[in-house]
Amino acid sequence: MKTSYLFLADGFEETEALATVDILRRAGATVKTVSINDTTTVTGAHGIVVIADSLFDDNNYNEALWLILPGGLPGAPNLAAHSGLRMALLDHNRRNGKIAAICASPAMVLGPLGILSNRDAVCYPGCEQNVPGVRWGVRPVASDDNIVTGNGPAAAPAFALTIAADIVGNEKAREVADGMLLFNIGF
Repeated sequence: MKTSYLFLADGFEETEALATVDILRRAGATVKTVSINDTTTVTGAHGIVVIADSLFDDNNYNEALWLILPGGLPGAPNLAAHSGLRMALLDHNRRNGKIAAICASPAMVLGPLGILSNRDAVCYPGCEQNVPGVRWGVRPVASDDNIVTGNGPAAAPAFALTIAADIVGNEKAREVADGMLLFNIGF
């Protein structure tokens, strides 16, 4: 199974990042956390410190299955400021690679790169105001071709299960949701 990568920057939204990694690993997906810092230590928006699996330059993203961006402030702007990540996202999207972003990241990272142009997407309410050319919705999760977006922390389980269903199938994703007592989660 190909590896998916979830990128961490100081100020990341802990619920979105950790719930996504947890659910994908429960489903049997291979997912690696990646620090864009100079160290594997990354501090979330609410002071939770995590140790990422790797540093940005340690990985080859050409064969990635999913590139995943949690939100958070200042996490999303920090992700957007990383030139290597911007290039990886653009290259991955050119190959029709799968990209997922939640909370502020759809609007602050993917939007300015043009990755969401003429697509259905969601983000944290209010972040979409400066990103034209996107069909912004109000539901928790939106899928459009190779892109999945989520609107915030409460959507993290549905966001992660949508990605999991793509990787391991609906049946396995439903099994994970049921095991976690996540009922009425649509994906």
